[in-house]
Amino acid sequence: MKVVIVGAGFGGLKLARKLNNKKGIEVVLIDRFNYHQFQPLFYQVATSGLDASNISFPLRKVFQKSKNVRIRLDTLQQIVPAENKIITNTGDISYEVLVLAMGADTNFFNNQNISENSFPMKSTVEALQIRHRLIQTLEDALTITDKDILQRMMNIVVVGGGPTGVELSGALAEMKKYVLPKDYPELDFSKMNIYLVEGTGKTLGTMSEKSSNRSKQYLEKLGVQVLLHQLVKDYDGQNVVLQDGNTLQAATLIWAAGIKGNIPGGIDKSLIARGNRLVVDRMCRLTAYNNIYSIGDLAYMTTPKYPNGHPQVAPVAIQQAIFLAKNLTRGVALHFSGFEYKDKGSMATVGRNLAVVDVPRPPIHFGGFIAWMIWMGLHLMLILGVKNRFFVFSNWLYNYITYDQNLRLIFTEFYRPKKK
Repeated sequence: MKVVIVGAGFGGLKLARKLNNKKGIEVVLIDRFNYHQFQPLFYQVATSGLDASNISFPLRKVFQKSKNVRIRLDTLQQIVPAENKIITNTGDISYEVLVLAMGADTNFFNNQNISENSFPMKSTVEALQIRHRLIQTLEDALTITDKDILQRMMNIVVVGGGPTGVELSGALAEMKKYVLPKDYPELDFSKMNIYLVEGTGKTLGTMSEKSSNRSKQYLEKLGVQVLLHQLVKDYDGQNVVLQDGNTLQAATLIWAAGIKGNIPGGIDKSLIARGNRLVVDRMCRLTAYNNIYSIGDLAYMTTPKYPNGHPQVAPVAIQQAIFLAKNLTRGVALHFSGFEYKDKGSMATVGRNLAVVDVPRPPIHFGGFIAWMIWMGLHLMLILGVKNRFFVFSNWLYNYITYDQNLRLIFTEFYRPKKK
């Protein structure tokens, strides 16, 4: 059986590892990058807490001893189901089983101005671009004498109150408090504003009410201005226009407000559900095809427990990959009952000694230092490679002791300038 897996995120990589060295199965793993990206820590790269190499792991190193997994750096352009092949940038690849695990990308909701002028954070490169933007803007601010322009350059707006927005806002607030005043003594950081704009009535909307309220309290304690029930209508690189007509002056806007699935060409439009996700059955199979599957953020599977689809988080992708691997190696009849997601809980960190944790069974909600330690321990275990774990732990320990980090570097080859 030739299994082609497109996407080396949490789901695609886990599936390839589960099929590794299985007799009778040939695996081709396709991705745009030659490394796996640990997305939960993108915000720490963006705020100079970690180096990009600490959260990236070479795919070929994972499969150095593999006899049946082959890596291809490529981009999927189109699927041709009638011929059991896919068309990529470099040519055609045939398959017997195709698994789509390309995940999701930033959703700007068709707003061209926001797309052109804001900074998304869905890849390591984009996290680096944010880091360089933040530092370069402060360097430029040193030469500004106009108070209005200076204020605009020092303001930062984060859009989206989910885990990414909350964690990023908290990290920025800690930089403002502990790091930036020492780097730039000429600037008055008491005038720096960090705004978190959220369209609903609470931050961390998928978590419990207690955790949501705690996260907001933690953010405000750090000095973040949390704006709830607010939608960003437009952004021209200088002014953020809110739906109620008010504006915020900011030279930097980071967009963490929505995602959409990466749909390839050749897919029947009837299979595309809300959020640009692919409709799959309980076997993770696209309902119109017998040998095409989808897992992770791209898959839209409805179950009695999740009538609106599963949350787009790493544990769902990992569990679907394990389930599908068993089906492919042992036969689908063994799992006729279909996939069922086992929610083991959710968590988010806001800052130093500040995090929130929800455990579903028994229902427990707690925050503070203990939650922060649990968050760090779990993420440390999930990172690929002993070397990466060591460097991440070392960075965290150094940052905790010194209230500082040494990664505020500008590499112009990664920097993508935006309109001022």
